[in-house]
Amino acid sequence: MTDEETRSRNRRVVESSFAAVGRGDVAAQLQHCTDDIVLELPYADPPVRLQGKDAIRAHVGPALETFRFTLEITGVYECLDPDTVILEYTSDGRVTSTGKEYRNSYVGVVRFREGLICFQREYYNPAVAARALAAD
Repeated sequence: MTDEETRSRNRRVVESSFAAVGRGDVAAQLQHCTDDIVLELPYADPPVRLQGKDAIRAHVGPALETFRFTLEITGVYECLDPDTVILEYTSDGRVTSTGKEYRNSYVGVVRFREGLICFQREYYNPAVAARALAAD
């Protein structure tokens, strides 16, 4: 497989994973991941590092019940390694407990192994999430 074919395959994997997030379907999202995937959320309070599908399912599942949103990729920055990409993306949705709008901006570093996501580090503005969660 050429580097361009690898990048194209990986882009499709991320798009499918993000579509599953928009449906609130953690199981479908994790189908695009290796069993030993690492998810890091350094701007969470406290910062979060999860390893493995079970840990991610336990953390992300409840979050996707509270935060209902779609993700749109707005920038793709390819790296020398075709199995690494830096993405910019935005969310558009609502918080179910408050009914407030939730729109955030993200930067993600995503690595792949054999066509599956094996690492994702996601940076976002935690103040946006906190405002959307706060009761009036």
